[in-house]
Amino acid sequence: MDAPRAARLAVAARPPGPRAPARFPFASSTAPRRAGWWWCPRDPRADSSGGGSTFPSSGRCTRLALALAHRNRSPAANLGLPPHRPPRSPAAGIGTRVTGDGGCEGRPLVECAGDRPIQEPAGVVEEKASEMSSTVPKSSNIFWHDCAVGKADRQKLLKQKGCVVWITGLSGSGKSTLACKLGRELHTRGKLAYVLDGDNLRHGLNKDLGFKAEDRVENIRRVGEVAKLFADAGLVCIASLISPYRRDREACRALLSDGSFVEVFLNMSLELCEARDPKGLYKLARAGKIKGFTGIDDPYEAPLNCEIEIKEVDGACPTPSDMAGQVVTYLEEKGFLHE
Repeated sequence: MDAPRAARLAVAARPPGPRAPARFPFASSTAPRRAGWWWCPRDPRADSSGGGSTFPSSGRCTRLALALAHRNRSPAANLGLPPHRPPRSPAAGIGTRVTGDGGCEGRPLVECAGDRPIQEPAGVVEEKASEMSSTVPKSSNIFWHDCAVGKADRQKLLKQKGCVVWITGLSGSGKSTLACKLGRELHTRGKLAYVLDGDNLRHGLNKDLGFKAEDRVENIRRVGEVAKLFADAGLVCIASLISPYRRDREACRALLSDGSFVEVFLNMSLELCEARDPKGLYKLARAGKIKGFTGIDDPYEAPLNCEIEIKEVDGACPTPSDMAGQVVTYLEEKGFLHE
């Protein structure tokens, strides 16, 4: 008879009586563990003394932590009795444990729950893993939560109506200049406004996006959603972006079905914008150093039914005050600047 089997028989022949439960040391920690440990007899990593298995870390046995949580509920554990071990029999259908780090791979599956090891088919393990993954939140399992204070309450408090002023046009057409001037004009009138500038947003919210077609779609989608939130808060949100694709701007308009989307088209010619070139981007695009630049090698789709169109005057861009004045007049007429 081999030494390990003889040691196990000696333990089994021991007279009944309370004794300290077996413990499994962990290499990952030298700190003492709680007193309710158990035997995993089917794990081939049992030590030579027959005293049970030794796991190198808690991550190697995925059921170990669960068993620890329930161990103290067991009467056997409270009495200090040895755990019950059913007779070992080569039953068919024993699966293998699957852990994240590959521990116990290919070995007989033993789940330690309470005082007894439970053998599970591999299919049961996969089903449990599927059930665990189903607890991850998905968009189909979320619900809208209404609050007591709504958009109308906020608008009444601010004495204005929330809306989105979406400024679009070629690079260099004066979008950012108009946005800042409009924000200043509304501020002097005691109206709360906030500017969402396309370049500024690419320093934070959209810094992970480039200028490919799919990135531009996502860029506009994010800004549209944020602008909608500002409008819902009762602010005049001024979004200043090239936003070259018509369908993307229309998608943002669709987010505000109450007619609070005001599209402002700065209809400045490519020649005028390229002559101004305040950021030096057209020069880089002409030299081939910037690919997919709007107006050069990527199209700009002008609005078909915008609320406000601002055109160049005598081959020049209107003054910021004149452009802001046109937008303020429209907002006044449509009732956005009062309750």
